[in-house]
Amino acid sequence: MNAKHQDTRQHLLDTGRETLAAKGFSSVGLSALLQQAGVPKGSFYHYFKSKEQFGEALLQDYFEFYLTELGQLFSQPELNHQQRLMSYWSEWQRRYCSPEGRSDCLVVKLSAEVADLSEPMRLVLKLGTEQVIACISRCIEGGVQEGSLLVKEPMLLATNLYQLWLGASLLTKLHRDDSQMDMAMQLTRQLLGAR
Repeated sequence: MNAKHQDTRQHLLDTGRETLAAKGFSSVGLSALLQQAGVPKGSFYHYFKSKEQFGEALLQDYFEFYLTELGQLFSQPELNHQQRLMSYWSEWQRRYCSPEGRSDCLVVKLSAEVADLSEPMRLVLKLGTEQVIACISRCIEGGVQEGSLLVKEPMLLATNLYQLWLGASLLTKLHRDDSQMDMAMQLTRQLLGAR
């Protein structure tokens, strides 16, 4: 595949990520997406057989980017593992509550919507979230080994923290204020023994 084709495919995914994060999957028609991207319909079908397949690819691309970013955040040598985890949650809070405009999480935006619409998209979301939780768990395990965290069940804590922040993100959308994120941060600090 030549560079022009790869750039067009990635451009469609990038445009889709931004558009679907703002409006959801079902409410964005293919025509609107293509108009936003400035790409003809034929080019779309060159890369994707359907909107559903596009959704799968978009979620796979999203998690690939997210996990790379998370890996970088969790490997900062100047921070211990507890600090790395707190940095992650602080960044989540910053992105979600930023005065410049909130950055919606595709997991929060699309999970409930597509879980019943598309089994392939549900499976991508399931695998992606499992990978995120595993990454958080490994960071917690590193904190236990170095002594910055006192945790008996890293995977359980990782799962609960991720659930907490997904829920806080959803409630932030409903309440349209930052109080839910503030409460999630307060509980996270308690669970991780952070100050």
